[in-house]
Amino acid sequence: MNATVRPDSTPRLEDFPYRLSDNVRFADLDPNHHVNNAVYATYFETGRVTLMKDRSFGLMPEGLAWMLVRLDIHFRAELRWPGTIELGLGVSKFGRTSVTFDQVVFSQGKCVASAQSVNVLISESSRKPTPLTADIIENFQRWRRRGIDGI
Repeated sequence: MNATVRPDSTPRLEDFPYRLSDNVRFADLDPNHHVNNAVYATYFETGRVTLMKDRSFGLMPEGLAWMLVRLDIHFRAELRWPGTIELGLGVSKFGRTSVTFDQVVFSQGKCVASAQSVNVLISESSRKPTPLTADIIENFQRWRRRGIDGI
């Protein structure tokens, strides 16, 4: 699956099958009284790690681990404290050793940030990339992002 997002599309939370809620913390703010840009990487990390480290989903077989190799963030609107956010994640592409996720942060029904992250499967012992297994790909199918070509 190597799909692209439809041109000029604003992300919709319902297109992201893996979702969880989080809080905006006072410590997330910068001197401009909005969430600091660096904090969004933590929000996106929370979404990815919560999904991938949940052993019940079968995404991390024994002896393997995931390593983030790329994170591209699009800041769409200010986010302020206090508040809650909804994090969304969907698989957009499989590589030989990698999975690409589309991710979003929503606040009060509005997408305030989106990102694409590339994560490589590695051997814990050698720290080298290892090919995705058929089981891992199959276990990711329920998390495929909706609203992109071919899905």
